[in-house]
Amino acid sequence: MPPPSNFPLARGYQLLNYTIVKQLSAGGFSIVYLAHDDTDQPVAIKEYLPNALALRSEGERVMATSADNLALFRHGMKCFFEEGKTLAQIRHPNIVKVVNFFRANETVYMVMEYERGRTLQKEIQLTEGGVKENMILYVFAHLLNGLREVHLHKMLHLDIKPANIYIRRDGSPVLLDFGSAREALNQSALSKFTPMYTPGFASPEQYADREKLGPWSDIYSVGASIFACMSGLAPQAADQRAKEDKYQSVKKMWAGRYSASLLELVDWCLELDPLARPQSVRDVQKALVETASEPQPKPGKGLLAGLKGNLARLTRLGSSKGEQK
Repeated sequence: MPPPSNFPLARGYQLLNYTIVKQLSAGGFSIVYLAHDDTDQPVAIKEYLPNALALRSEGERVMATSADNLALFRHGMKCFFEEGKTLAQIRHPNIVKVVNFFRANETVYMVMEYERGRTLQKEIQLTEGGVKENMILYVFAHLLNGLREVHLHKMLHLDIKPANIYIRRDGSPVLLDFGSAREALNQSALSKFTPMYTPGFASPEQYADREKLGPWSDIYSVGASIFACMSGLAPQAADQRAKEDKYQSVKKMWAGRYSASLLELVDWCLELDPLARPQSVRDVQKALVETASEPQPKPGKGLLAGLKGNLARLTRLGSSKGEQK
């Protein structure tokens, strides 16, 4: 029997200098609200509230559901708080900006800039016949720049999927809703609840062999997200592929619809063996540059120069910074 859902904070509730406007989303790990700060600017506030470990039935205080769950709840809260601290140090246009994080109501809150636009998932749903290649290249070239910055901070996202890729009104992407704290809690509480993975987008090592997690785990999810742009659906879930792999090479399925090098990249990213995938974001970016260099289909205006410029900058960065392995 699934655990009961938690009650959200009420509209108009005052949380420090933020006023709750409405609930934006809720899952098994957290609730996200739209709020206004004391200058009336909109912000998104994420509240740590795992249904399996804690409950708020009325009022605002969060209570662990049992003495046994209290230690797990506090461990997850610590991981969530640390995730907020790390994200607050990252200043990148394609990564959600954390502007504040604090403790209140016996739990933790993360305050983020509120973005206007729609998710890549919504874009996929509204597009017939697959997302155009020039848009895929544009979105993921920018997104990978941000993801590389995350990896340079010794952090993994672990929940990359179209629903967590937000397309702003100007067309630029921003990566939302990190799953690192959820992953830490999953590892500690496997007997308490089913780990919160998104079937099709989570890498095989998130289901088992968690000591093998690394940048290549996020890269699997990037490949799955591009696959979804092409097909409108997620690929077969990795745990099911491990039992009976029914994955069909996109190079065979969509030859002629997309550049051969882009299709090869998706197949490469979706290898079940972590060591058989690209080992760093930079490897994926190099492959995207090759795709943008192909004459058919043509890249969007200015895209090729932008991708090559990004790669040159990353090459210079790589000589002075280490990358998480």
